[in-house]
Amino acid sequence: MAEDNKKPQNQLSIDLPEDIAEGVYSNLAIITHSSSEFVVDFVRIVPNAPKAKVKSRVILTPEHAKRLLAALADNVQKYERQFGVINNSSGGNGPQFPPTSFTPTAQA
Repeated sequence: MAEDNKKPQNQLSIDLPEDIAEGVYSNLAIITHSSSEFVVDFVRIVPNAPKAKVKSRVILTPEHAKRLLAALADNVQKYERQFGVINNSSGGNGPQFPPTSFTPTAQA
């Protein structure tokens, strides 16, 4: 009976609200950083539209940014083992997307 009362240590319960679980589609990420944080703005670009909106912003410490980089690399490797190599259609060095002018604007 004493064993039934033992809880695993370091167990974390994460709540995923329904509106967040739906997710946000993004086809561009803009990453900036300072000495203390990385800011990742997820943007949705719509073809032939002169403007694009930041749909979500995530702010990370440098340590968490490095962990995210490693986790993404690990997951891309697992994905490619299961589904095949991801075609990077850029074909060259660096990203291929429409030129953007990123000007943060405050919204009330």
